[in-house]
Amino acid sequence: MFTALKQNRFLKFLIISSLSYLGLYLIYQFGIKKYTVIDQTFIAYIINSSDVILKLFGYDTFKNLSDTDYQVIGIDGSGGVWIGSSCNAVTLFCLFAVFVAAYPGQQKKKIWFLPLGILLIHILNIFRVIALALIAFYNPKVLDFNHTYTFTFIIYGFIFLLWMIWVNKYAAIPNDAKK
Repeated sequence: MFTALKQNRFLKFLIISSLSYLGLYLIYQFGIKKYTVIDQTFIAYIINSSDVILKLFGYDTFKNLSDTDYQVIGIDGSGGVWIGSSCNAVTLFCLFAVFVAAYPGQQKKKIWFLPLGILLIHILNIFRVIALALIAFYNPKVLDFNHTYTFTFIIYGFIFLLWMIWVNKYAAIPNDAKK
């Protein structure tokens, strides 16, 4: 059984990535999220960044960062969008990092690819919040659909794309290991 596991790279990847993600998720949920301000820091950065960009495009905005249960960014005249801990993308950073770390490849390449990927996911998340604020202003009836489906597909699709770039371009496996 263990010999088959060692020889099957895909099965090995699935087991390592699943266990790693589960471990990181539990650490995040029961340690980091509960006892640190990491969530609030990311939420504040997302809201402030979204606010700056929306103002650059001429929108009058409002935001609330004072209440950890009610953190909002919006365009005046709308209900805005609530940003919770599940919206800050920290768990998505972990998912991406686990996929890349668990897949074979040179550590030197992982050292730059992981932070770059996390930064790109973070930037995409900021633009997701901006888009949701615009939707809440222009067409609030479709806000829930876009939040639940459209942007979930876009974010996870982007993470998958980054991982595919890693797999196909940077995780070169020596010819003797392909056999």
